[in-house]
Amino acid sequence: MDFTLREWRQSDAADVARYADNEKIAQNLRDVFPHPYTLADARGFVDICVAGDPEITLFRAIETDGHVIGSIALSRGSDVYQKTAELGYWLAEEFWGKGIMTRAVRQLCREGFSCWDIQRIYAEPFAHNAGSRRVLEKAGFSLEGVMRRGVYKRGQVCDFCMYALLREEE
Repeated sequence: MDFTLREWRQSDAADVARYADNEKIAQNLRDVFPHPYTLADARGFVDICVAGDPEITLFRAIETDGHVIGSIALSRGSDVYQKTAELGYWLAEEFWGKGIMTRAVRQLCREGFSCWDIQRIYAEPFAHNAGSRRVLEKAGFSLEGVMRRGVYKRGQVCDFCMYALLREEE
């Protein structure tokens, strides 16, 4: 399935509200991603993406057939983490399993390594999130470890994984 990674537009909020309002997405992301996901939440998110400083964040909308169906971002570290960036993403459930996110991850990582002087991109999926872990592995990321009881989500303490892609592995 074809898709485009592009910069965000204010007009994307309706699509975000439509596709992000999904319990299966929210349960695998940080608490900053709400459920239910309202149009006001979507407008706030899009505002942050539009205003992002490209020296520290690369926010991209994932678009197919004229609709935004997900989000992917890189955020540069600071202080002793200035040579790293964190990867985060979500995709509308009806588009899972079509290879979109794996290709989007590869594309954004190439862009991040190209425009920033970073050495490492990492992601921290919950250990039980097999789909996200598979995306990272197919995109060339290596599992560096499992952080036991490292997150607290919805009343439960859970494990999360540390995955990374180094510049020379890209």
